[in-house]
Amino acid sequence: MISIIDRSFGIPDPEDETIILCDIRKAPFRIYGLYDVSNRNDFVRLPGEVAKTVSPSVEYLARNTAGGRLRFSTDSPVIVLRAKMASTYDGVNFSPLGSSGFDLYVDDENGRSESRFYRPFRFSLDSISDYRSVVEFRDRRLRYVTINFPSYAEVETLSVGLEAGTAVGPGKEYADMDPIVYYGSSITQGGCSSRPGNTYPNIVCRHTEIDYINLGFSGAGKGEAEIVDYMKKLRMSVFVSDYDHNAPNPEHLRNTHEPLYRAIRSEHPDIPYIFMSLPDAYAGSVGRLNSRRDVIYETFMKARRDGDDNVYFIDGESLFRGPYEDICYADSTHPTDMGFAFMADAVTSVINKALFRDRIEK
Repeated sequence: MISIIDRSFGIPDPEDETIILCDIRKAPFRIYGLYDVSNRNDFVRLPGEVAKTVSPSVEYLARNTAGGRLRFSTDSPVIVLRAKMASTYDGVNFSPLGSSGFDLYVDDENGRSESRFYRPFRFSLDSISDYRSVVEFRDRRLRYVTINFPSYAEVETLSVGLEAGTAVGPGKEYADMDPIVYYGSSITQGGCSSRPGNTYPNIVCRHTEIDYINLGFSGAGKGEAEIVDYMKKLRMSVFVSDYDHNAPNPEHLRNTHEPLYRAIRSEHPDIPYIFMSLPDAYAGSVGRLNSRRDVIYETFMKARRDGDDNVYFIDGESLFRGPYEDICYADSTHPTDMGFAFMADAVTSVINKALFRDRIEK
């Protein structure tokens, strides 16, 4: 553990000699949600040899840092972020902060409440691929913080700057259990939240304080055998199947949906398994949606009939119903922050029921 930031720990920020830039790959900093960070020079969600065998799209998207989080503690009154991106998303339906930005949360170190949003790391559009951004606090005291990585950017280099002479230590620990694994589409990856902390897997993470891995691949989550073989070997406490949107048609979904469930179950017979159907009944063709939903529900019911009582079905068609239905979409497909909040509430409710049934019943 490093107790005091000094020039032997990091390097001076060339723009401000009172700030020391730290190597976030070394303790006490800890990165979650990304693959083998301590032994690699890049930030990825899958090993390259696996991503390449799935599809060219997954090979590219695996370098997007969706679900990556950095945790540490410090009493520095400022936190400087220096980031260089190899690629960013430039679509019109997604704000640059949501697709390519970082945001900062302050964590309750005593576990009495969940992490709270504090500030985004702001940047100008003409420097989005290589920027320096500062978050300032009102006072100097020890804080536990989480910095969320971008959902749709390829982070090439990243360093954190702290005021010289301030303390730095480990961040808040997640619950003592294996991570939740999410597999899905662009919605799972985080499109189109206003900032990375508002994706539904990140919201669930704050609700439950359980670590997670985001394997959402925009337009490319199709249940291929290669990605299934990789996922089933991961350590996990819960698996969330949310790739309905990317199956080219109901027949493809039918051919891959149950095999994915069977593969995960073969390695993880006792974990909660959550089936989700796509949440765009407001914008889509009802017949098309119902046929996909039926495939997912059939897999769920077959599992139950086979004696699996640790499977759960979340009906996407019901998630956004009500007076705010039309506010839940950023476009014809992707949720807004409100839509993600509704999704997160549904998933959190199931996870609490599945993992803490004994506690709830008491």
